[in-house]
Amino acid sequence: MVLDKFGSGIKDVFKRVMGLGVVDKEAVEAILRDLQRTMIQSDVDVKLVFEMTKSIKEKVLKETPKGMTLKEFFIKTLYDEIVGLLGREKGKLELKNQRILLVGLFGSGKTTTCGKLALWFKKRGLSVALVACDTHRAAAQEQLRQLGKQLDVHVYDEGKKPEDIAKNAAQKAKEGVVIFDSAGRDALDGELAKELKKMGEVIKPDEVFLVIPADIGQAARKQAEEFNKLVGITGVIITKMDGTARGGGSLAATRVSGSNVRMIGVGEKVDDFEEYDPQRFVSRLIGYGDLQGLLEKAKDAGAEETAKKMMEGKFTMNEFFEQLNSLQKMGSLSKVMDMIPGMSGGGMMKKLPPNFLDVQEGKMKKWKHIINSMTKSERDDPELIKQNRITRIAKGSGTQPSDVKELLKSYEQIKKMLKMTGSAKAFKRGPLAKLAKQFGMGAMG
Repeated sequence: MVLDKFGSGIKDVFKRVMGLGVVDKEAVEAILRDLQRTMIQSDVDVKLVFEMTKSIKEKVLKETPKGMTLKEFFIKTLYDEIVGLLGREKGKLELKNQRILLVGLFGSGKTTTCGKLALWFKKRGLSVALVACDTHRAAAQEQLRQLGKQLDVHVYDEGKKPEDIAKNAAQKAKEGVVIFDSAGRDALDGELAKELKKMGEVIKPDEVFLVIPADIGQAARKQAEEFNKLVGITGVIITKMDGTARGGGSLAATRVSGSNVRMIGVGEKVDDFEEYDPQRFVSRLIGYGDLQGLLEKAKDAGAEETAKKMMEGKFTMNEFFEQLNSLQKMGSLSKVMDMIPGMSGGGMMKKLPPNFLDVQEGKMKKWKHIINSMTKSERDDPELIKQNRITRIAKGSGTQPSDVKELLKSYEQIKKMLKMTGSAKAFKRGPLAKLAKQFGMGAMG
C-alpha cells in the first residue's frame, strides 16, 4: 500500500468523522488534533499542518451548504483540504516525441526512473531510447544497459564526458522519446550545476524532471527550490513512495516549492509507476479506491473486462483462474486490490496473510491443473467439494490434497472480501454515494 502508515492515519480520521453521532465544535477540534498528529508524524511541515487544520475548522463551523449535513460537509472539507495540501494540480506526461532530462542527488532513483519512464511511453505506442550520461557512479551506465535490454529499448552510451554522450545521442537518436540519465552528488554543488547546465545546452530538453525520494520528507522543498534556481526544472518525480511514512511530507513540501509532481514511483518493479493525481491519491488513502486508475492499468495490460468483472464481484471458481491470471498482467495483485473501493487504505487487506494475493507462477500452474481436474458442477459451485472430492481432484491433478485446500481457501477469502465491500456497487447506492459525487469521484460507481 502506498504510504501505509500515513494512509492508515488519514483513513482513521475519516472513520472517526463518519462514526460521529453529533458534530459539534468539541468533536471537530478532537478530530483535527488527530489529523495534526498524523500529518506531523509523516514529516509534513508543522506550519502547513496548522494552517490547513485552522482552515478546516473555520469552514466547518461557519455555515453548512444547503443539501448537505454537517457531517457530510466536514468529510468533504477534510478531503478537499488534504488534496490541496498534497498538490492541487494533476501530474501529466504529454504523449509526444520529446527529450527528457532527469536530474537529482545520489540515491534518488534516477536510473531506475529512466527505465520506468521508458516503459510508460513504450506501452503507449511511442518509440523510446535511453542515454547513459551518469559517468560519476561506477555502475550507473551498466544498470541502464540492463534496463534497456529488459525493456528492449536502445541505450546510447558513446563518449567519455556526460556532455559528449548527450551530444552523440542527440545527433544519432531516431527514437521519438529520448530519456537522458545524469549524475548525482551528495549535494547540489557548483560542479554538478555546471555539468547539468552543459548537458542542458547540448540536449535542449523539452522536460527537466527532478527525481526526489519520498523518504526525505519536508526536505523536498529545499531540494526542489535549489534545483529549479540553478538548472531549471519543469516537474518532479517522487520515488520510493511504497517504502516510507514520510511521503506525505515530501508531497506537501514539493507543492509549496511551486513544483508540480508529475509522476510517482509506487514500488520496485519497472511498471510500479503512475501519473500523480492528488484527488485519486487521497481517495485511495481514505478507502475509496481508484477505479479510474484500475481500469487504466487494466487497459494497458489488456485485462479491462477481467477488472470490471472483479469489481462487480463476479468471482465463480470457473472464472477464478482466468481472472487471477489476467490481473497478474497488471502487476502486483495486492496493488490492484488496493484500487478497489472498500479494499484500499489497508484495512481489509491487513486481514489477509502477507503476499496472499501475489501468487507465484509455479503455484498458478498447479492451480490450473487442479481446476482442470474438477467437474463442471464443482467449478460452478466449489461448496460441493468435500474431503472425498478433494482427494480425487488432487490425484487427478498430480498435486497434494493440501494444494487443493489452499486453492479453495484463497478463492473463498477473495470472494468473501468482495462480498463484504460490495466493491463498486457500494458507491452507487451506499450512504457515501453522494459524497463520492461531491468529491468529483462519481465515475467510480
